[in-house]
Amino acid sequence: MYTSFFGLNEKPFTITPDPRYLFMSERHGEGLAHLVYGVTESGGFIQLTGEVGTGKTTLVRALLGQIPAEVDIALILNPQLTAIEFLTAICEELNIALPQEKGSAKALVDALNHHLLDAHARGRRTILLIDEAQNLAEDVLEQLRLLTNLETAKQKLLQIILIAQPELREKLSQNNMRQLAQRVTGRYHLEPLSRDEADKYIHHRLRVAGALTEIFDRRARREVYRLSGGVPRVMNVICDRALLGAYSRESRTVNKRLVRRAASEVSGQPLPPVFMKFVVPVISVIGLMVLGAAIWAMLERDPDAVDSVPLATAPVADASATIEDSPPESLDEQPGLEVRLAEFSSNPGSDSGLMTLLSLWGIDYSAAAGPACAQASAQGFSCYFQRGSWNGIRQLDRPVVLTLTDSQGATHQPVLVSLDDNVAELSFGGKRMTFPLDEVADLWFGQFLLIWRPPGGTPMAISPGMQNENVRWLRQSLVKLDDNYQPQTAESDFFDDGLQQQLIAFQRQHRLEADGLAGQKTQIIINSLLAVDGTPRLSATR
Repeated sequence: MYTSFFGLNEKPFTITPDPRYLFMSERHGEGLAHLVYGVTESGGFIQLTGEVGTGKTTLVRALLGQIPAEVDIALILNPQLTAIEFLTAICEELNIALPQEKGSAKALVDALNHHLLDAHARGRRTILLIDEAQNLAEDVLEQLRLLTNLETAKQKLLQIILIAQPELREKLSQNNMRQLAQRVTGRYHLEPLSRDEADKYIHHRLRVAGALTEIFDRRARREVYRLSGGVPRVMNVICDRALLGAYSRESRTVNKRLVRRAASEVSGQPLPPVFMKFVVPVISVIGLMVLGAAIWAMLERDPDAVDSVPLATAPVADASATIEDSPPESLDEQPGLEVRLAEFSSNPGSDSGLMTLLSLWGIDYSAAAGPACAQASAQGFSCYFQRGSWNGIRQLDRPVVLTLTDSQGATHQPVLVSLDDNVAELSFGGKRMTFPLDEVADLWFGQFLLIWRPPGGTPMAISPGMQNENVRWLRQSLVKLDDNYQPQTAESDFFDDGLQQQLIAFQRQHRLEADGLAGQKTQIIINSLLAVDGTPRLSATR
């Protein structure tokens, strides 16, 4: 939903244990080392524990990607089993033929022992890995202990790794579990992330998802840590909701306020104001009169304390009126770009770049009707968010919202309304200013957004084999743009080989990827070359 808005390839904060997103903190590195030790060494138990959401299962997924070729592994993900069911599950994981007496623990253990001896003779090792091991019943734990008796004269035949919540440590500390506890040869407890690690964790996941700029500002990242306690799963949930909230407000930066609202909506409980954690000590030291002054000062400094508007329904800036740009200032009449960006961002009444862009297209916008791109889509337009170069933007020939990042790491979204070799003209909430292109380039890392009108009103690729009105539009457009292309079937709505070859020729001519597929970029350039009436042009808006 919000990925293209932020220039991401995928959602960065899902709670699925994807090893690609594994952030190797010092704690996670040590935890993975313990698991690898359990795989490469024989005998006993390896125990990895950690609170809910600290990344245990993600470490398991990373471990599975490093299993040596000579190792067979039985993975038990649901340990809420009886002793017989547990033994049966191990046999099934290792592809062991079940004995006729399936309800006999002895028969199942004998079959398992025979398999392990055969595997050992072939130079193979066998690992039993149990996730959520805190749910193992006592009789299953006892059966697990007995499995470690399967051995040769020199080594154990089965290496067992237990992944569990802290409750397993409490269970194994009981007196009747001492025999099993004594066989645990390696223990590691996975702690939540530190504040510095949490900061790097957010950076890491965004980079893996394809982010090129900072989306969470420094205060937002610190607030995520404070509200989550450094637990990765909780951080993911809060960050994902904060990104959705920023998207609904057309903001390309997540700040502390958005994080607090996201945490409140995720938990279903309103968060106490930030200043309340100071109330009790202040009362005890300086009395009620000074407390009142302290509260007033805190409220003045931190608007988060009183802001409780839900993300999903909070309006963005009111841009229902059409924006009329003022004449641009000359380069000699204005301060530098960073100064202008700071002034524009500090003005609470200024319109966002996307709303300014909508006005250039004459698109009616209502602050109460949801995200601007959704409103544009309802009127037959589409938002196109991409990374590119100045030459690429010139080729598209449309006004675009640029994502600029200043020297403090803050992002801004002015509208690029005109561009030549040395100068860029930007619009800040209706006020146009020109800047040296080099100055803008220093703050631009390739992200931009434009609006276009797809044929049929819905953005979709036009590919070989399709048959619809979009194909007819593509065929007729190429006829208009190339006098040499005069097919006998100009009205055909079928994408045949001839149309594909002509499209490839067009793509090569305009330095596009010559794949014979009319994607959004190809369609936008065709629209620009056709010079459809009412289309705002980057080359003709000064």
